[in-house]
Amino acid sequence: MNQSVVAVIDGTKARFFILEQAEVPEYQSGPNLVEKDSLANTANELHGKDLWSTTKTGRNRGAAGQAHGYDDHRQNHLNEFERSFAKEIVNKIVELTQAYHAQQLLLVAEPQILGLLREAIAPHLPKHLKIQELAKDLCKLKPLELHQYLADKELLPARKIVSR
Repeated sequence: MNQSVVAVIDGTKARFFILEQAEVPEYQSGPNLVEKDSLANTANELHGKDLWSTTKTGRNRGAAGQAHGYDDHRQNHLNEFERSFAKEIVNKIVELTQAYHAQQLLLVAEPQILGLLREAIAPHLPKHLKIQELAKDLCKLKPLELHQYLADKELLPARKIVSR
């Protein structure tokens, strides 16, 4: 069977799985989705004064006491934080696909982060790697639930249950 790497990503974390065959398929259920690593986007976990010097944006008082508006470019900084997180994810995906000699990569992510990953990942992966995408936030699912969901969508082979 072709080795598969599954990356499940939302705005704050990325989880990385490998689809592993059962060692003794006659006696063990499988294949199994096994979590190998995870990353956290600390910038998205910070709020208010932890991330910015002031919590309010767009207003300031001048010397005469009159208020005036401005753009402090917070959105540009937030976009840069997301691009940086996408680069970390790409590095981890490349590491896992090489370590496990993966033939398939399945990216499951929120639509916005999926777009960032799509542009960042293309030059770093081998051409033979089959890449599939699913624009959905499934990061909170347990490995068995995730495997069942992806198998129902025919993105992964179904898990065969061995009864004793």
